[in-house]
Amino acid sequence: MAIVFITGSTDGLGRAAAQSLLDQGHRVVLHARSADRAAALGGLASRAAGLVAGDLGSAAETKSIADQVNAIGRMDAVIHNAGVYTRPSRGSTPEGHAETLAINTLAPYMLTALIERPGRLVYLSSGLHRGGEGSLDDLDWTKRAWDPAKAYAESKLHVVALAFALARRWPDVLSNAVDPGWVRTKMGGAGAPVDIETGQRTQAWLAVSEDSAAKVSGRYWHHLEQQQPAGEATDRDFQDQLIEKLSKLTGVELPAA
Repeated sequence: MAIVFITGSTDGLGRAAAQSLLDQGHRVVLHARSADRAAALGGLASRAAGLVAGDLGSAAETKSIADQVNAIGRMDAVIHNAGVYTRPSRGSTPEGHAETLAINTLAPYMLTALIERPGRLVYLSSGLHRGGEGSLDDLDWTKRAWDPAKAYAESKLHVVALAFALARRWPDVLSNAVDPGWVRTKMGGAGAPVDIETGQRTQAWLAVSEDSAAKVSGRYWHHLEQQQPAGEATDRDFQDQLIEKLSKLTGVELPAA
């Protein structure tokens, strides 16, 4: 049985994936943004192998999350599930970054760099990532007028590119990206067409399955099927430039192979 860390696991897809994996007999380390959010876990927390807390909008707290996970032990898989959708304004984190970038891009990058390397990495993206091209000139939205939908699309492109870059750089790790679809969660809304069980299935499967189909790397998935992502995500120059910029923005270097 595997031990899996899932960011943003107090509700929505993260919680659903945690419940699914626990029901299969795996061990799960949960993540909550705060102590108040952790309280919402209820009985799920008592079934977990651990619970870490921290706000992914803060670099200091993101580093603390990594420390907390490492103190529990090496994970077999990490599901980078946490994220925000369309923020009405750029906002500003304690470090001065756009909130969407910080939570959706910088945090998974930092956690990837700082958590002891697992056997598998899964990054939650979106079909909307295909509208995120051209982000590298103003990654942190310091020059452009704020566009919530574009910022979200860019952040989801970033994590696909990160997943693919890691598949190249870390050949001993299975690194994949998942589009769960438009799911009926708090973020997706009651009118979304995809039920939460379907929405969580692919990332949970990629995290633990011994099926040969799941033991691949550098792929983009939607409902257990591989799809072709945006061209920039597969471009090695884009991947390398993105990682270089993320390293500078965070002060955290991604370990070599």
